[in-house]
Parts: sequence; C-alpha cells; structure tokens
Amino acid sequence: MKLLLKILKWIGKIIAGFIILLLISGLFFRLFSSKPVPPGKLVDVDGTKLHIRAEGEKNDLPTIILEAGSGNDTDVYHWIAESLKNNMRVVRYDREGKWFSEPTKDSITPEYYARQLHKLLEKNGEKPPYILVGHSMGGPYNRIFRDLYKNEVKGMVFLDSSHPEQWKRLAENGLFDENQVSLLKSLAVLADMGLLGSYNAISNPEYKIDNLPKDCQMRKLKLTSYSGDVYRRYLKANIINNDILLRAGQSSSLDSLPVLVFTAKEQYGDSEKIWFKMQEELKNLSTKGQHFYIDANHGSIITKKENTEIINKEILLMAENIE
Repeated sequence: MKLLLKILKWIGKIIAGFIILLLISGLFFRLFSSKPVPPGKLVDVDGTKLHIRAEGEKNDLPTIILEAGSGNDTDVYHWIAESLKNNMRVVRYDREGKWFSEPTKDSITPEYYARQLHKLLEKNGEKPPYILVGHSMGGPYNRIFRDLYKNEVKGMVFLDSSHPEQWKRLAENGLFDENQVSLLKSLAVLADMGLLGSYNAISNPEYKIDNLPKDCQMRKLKLTSYSGDVYRRYLKANIINNDILLRAGQSSSLDSLPVLVFTAKEQYGDSEKIWFKMQEELKNLSTKGQHFYIDANHGSIITKKENTEIINKEILLMAENIE
C-alpha cells in the first residue's frame, strides 16, 4: 500500500511539473513573441480600427470590393486580388473583430456591417461605382450593402454564396454545433495562454490551404496561435448569423443588375441538389444573372489559382461592359 501511494505521489508530481512547464512555455510565448503584422493598413472608423488592403490604380472601371465569409480573412482572396489589381482597383478588408480588425463596442444590427464598410471606403478615399464580390457568408453581407446603397453598386458576384434560407432547407442548425462551439471556446483560452503558440513554435507544423502562398498560410497560423480573439469572433459570427441571413432575405430584388454566380461542384451528402437549387435562385435575383459551375469545393473555389482564373476572367468582362 505504501509503495502504491509513493507511485501515485510521484505520478502526481510528474503531472504537476508537466502542467507548470506548459504554463511557463505559454507565458514565455506571450511575453516574447511578436504580434503578427497586418499586410494592409488600419483605418479608424468611429473609434474602431479596421484592416483594409486597397490595391490597383483607380480608373474608369468599377472598384472591386471583396467580402470574405464568416471564418476567413483578406488572404483568402489572394489570387483574385493579385490578378484583378492589374486592371482595376481592388479592396479587401476584415470586418470588425475579425483577424486584424479591432472589435467594436457598438451594438450590432444586421445593417451595421454594411454601414461600417461604407464609412471605411469613404475614409480610405474609395469611390463608387462598386462591384461586390462575396464568398460564402460574404454574399448575404453584400446583399445588405447593395440594399442600402443601390446607386453605388453596379454589379454583384456570388462565390458559392450562402442563401438566406440555407439552414432551414439544409436541415442544419447554423454555422457551428454545440461541440464545435465548445472547441472554439477551448481554443480561445489556449491561445490566450500562449499554449497554442508555444506548441506551434516547437512542432513547426505545416499549414496548407489549397495552394495559397506560404506567407498567407504562415500569417494565418501566427494569428490563430497568438490570440484567442480569432476564435471568439467565430463565436460572435455564430450568434449574428441568423440575423444577417434574415436581413439579406428581406433585401429588394436585384432587378437588371449584372450578377455572376459561381458554384462549387464538389458538395457533400444529400444536400447537393438543394444547394445547387439555392445557387440558381441567387442567379434569378436579377434578369441579368449568369451561373457558372466550378470543379472545386467550397474553399478551393477561391483559394486555388486555376479556379480564380476562370472567375477573374468573367469579373473583368462584367466590369468592362458595365455602363
């Protein structure tokens, strides 16, 4: 019995020592690691600093506004921006609280983000007309923006975009289920403690996202390791998601606005036909809608260079033909 107690005591000391070592490594990471540097600049909008990247010369063509989905940042649009900026002005940004943008202290309404983006564009010296490009949840955000600023939007592009009725028609509960929410909360704590950062510093993992350049991959890895804010923003997106979809569904018809809809062919499960049907409905929002299918999945439709070459060709053609 005494031997067993001694063994348990030593096991307890080993576990305690291991925990202390982890906490120290996390503390060292928080104290001595440098904060990831944003690739764009921070612009103050009503006391909240938003991250924006504006590239390409301003000319007679409309300015492209790139709106990312709930879980992505400006880097996800790397290949689209790299190509289009040679022909026109291209703007991409992070919504409040996402990635390099500060969280707002304001109360959030479904129209808040559209109004905040409008102010951001004005403060950065951008001028309409605009073509709005949205991937995933970026599509509904863009529909709200266009509803508020009709005269400034001359075209819209939906990239495997979310649909206002998707959760009901796909029989799903939202962006994240209860287990995923718990995981995100845990990851936020681990990141704030520096444990994710110290682990990645030791293990040096490879972070690959469908052929995005290495600097884009590493920037994402560093930011998700440095702070729990990224994960808390996922949780916030989960809370406001239904309100955004509801407001997007209440937006007016797109009439004869030029619209391009790009749909990823590689969908999952029995919901594929339902998703394709909803994508067709997005095209039918306008009498000038066009629908294209891409050999890609929901992510690689914009992160794989070969796919963006198809998309960029059609976007440029749209821009050149807008009166």
